[in-house]
Amino acid sequence: MEDEDRGIASQEVMQGRFETSSTISQSNPVNPLPTRLMRLAALPWFECWAGQLRTEKKSKHTIRAYTVAARDFSTTALPGEEELSWENAQDIPVRVYHERVDPSTGRVDAWLNSLGELRPATINARLAAVSHLLKWLGYAVPEWVQRPARRRPLPRPLGRSEVLKVRSAALRMEDPLAHPIVTTMLDTGLRISELCNLDIDDVDHEDLSALVIGGKGEKDRTVLFTKKTTEAIEAWNPIRTMRSKMLENEDTERALFLSSRGNRINPRSIQKLIDRLADEAEIPRARLSPHTLRHTFATGLLERGADLVTIQRLLGHASIATTRVYLEISDQTLREIYHRAQRLPELEEFEIDSEVEDELEGEYLILPATAIQQD
Repeated sequence: MEDEDRGIASQEVMQGRFETSSTISQSNPVNPLPTRLMRLAALPWFECWAGQLRTEKKSKHTIRAYTVAARDFSTTALPGEEELSWENAQDIPVRVYHERVDPSTGRVDAWLNSLGELRPATINARLAAVSHLLKWLGYAVPEWVQRPARRRPLPRPLGRSEVLKVRSAALRMEDPLAHPIVTTMLDTGLRISELCNLDIDDVDHEDLSALVIGGKGEKDRTVLFTKKTTEAIEAWNPIRTMRSKMLENEDTERALFLSSRGNRINPRSIQKLIDRLADEAEIPRARLSPHTLRHTFATGLLERGADLVTIQRLLGHASIATTRVYLEISDQTLREIYHRAQRLPELEEFEIDSEVEDELEGEYLILPATAIQQD
């Protein structure tokens, strides 16, 4: 009998301080641990879940945001429970954590009550993270959980005269990065992170395009250039070559845009450049941002009759619904685009080659904006 007790005690130690033999033998009869997680039952839940996020190719920003939500949710204590630090919470075995976060215990409700003063957009982001976590564990967010309604404020696209002011100011500025960066953003609609990650080998000057590797959601896509884009980049190349010799490391040799110190540009430096550009163009700083240029690009395509699927692909949106909301397409706008398209000559009146060329040439004309809380 004594040997048997000693064996049980040993088993409890092996399972870790959060998991006991009784936990192993008594599974939740209503919501059992999913079969796919059985082999992970004794491993730390956070390490396993983080691995799942990486497998799904979630971006670093998304994983960071999901971790913040998971931390607050996991350390939320129910009445009568002792407080649990995040450091200890991360080490809870999958099986024990599965029982701890069972939505029927009220932990989801307690956690939601702690989010009361956050903005609707932030609450929705936290809910998305915890929903993913619960789904991974075999649960679903309870039906009574309501996502707060919100409407993301979209930046107003730059008008034609404002675009001309911005382009002219970029040419006047002493910073040699101003012209190529503004031209590239207005002509391609690249996200600021994608622009920073652009390598010199990603650009195909003959094909008037660039390959965006590992965009949002780790998805690759092709963006199109105009001749003005390639001319701006080619004019920048001599300065880029000199700056790349300042550090002479692999990253600076690949990067398309380099700072005055020879480092790959980062989002913060671009935002500062855009602020100075707004001053030079005599446009309020609040009116101009990297996302404003991206939004102007998309709106310009729409106004020139581009279809939503094309705009979706160029912007890199996963869902076409996102594109429609992003562009705030009203019924009146759709009606105007339809009638404008109906007035166009029949297709056979065009030479196909010239049509494609005109489409590429016209891409630089108009572009929009947007302020983001965080990507």
